[in-house]
Amino acid sequence: MKALRAFDGAGLIAATASHATVIAELHRRCFDEPWSVFTVRQVLAMPGAFGFLAVEENSGMADPGLLGFALGRSAAGECELLSLAVAARQRRRGIGNALLAAALDRARRDGVGRMFLEVAEDNAVAQRLYRAYGFRQVGRRPRYYRRPRGEAMAALTYAVSLQD
Repeated sequence: MKALRAFDGAGLIAATASHATVIAELHRRCFDEPWSVFTVRQVLAMPGAFGFLAVEENSGMADPGLLGFALGRSAAGECELLSLAVAARQRRRGIGNALLAAALDRARRDGVGRMFLEVAEDNAVAQRLYRAYGFRQVGRRPRYYRRPRGEAMAALTYAVSLQD
């Protein structure tokens, strides 16, 4: 397994369907409405889909030592960052930055003009990351994310132009 990019004792590798179980497990730990293994496999099988995993250096394919992931999809001249997560104990190491940068690079290679994403209105850390990469809020979906105690949180739609 060759890392696409190395940083701080970790590297990025391309995600495949064989990683669906570890991606779904990290998604479950990071989000209130987790994706199943089946859903992750469906996402990765979509035309234009791509993913990156942040893994500990020297980890194997069977156990990639998953630190984080990014999943996206390019279609019709646009790209959507579908999900990005970093394991709680691995945050503040630059993993989210590396995953987002890789997704943006991939979208540019795919020749898309803009990347979109949605983020929970109460996720200030993620919003700062996205704004640092030039994303700006372009929409808001009220009561989009359900929280465990029944309350709902708005999703903010962000976009960034990928044209120079």
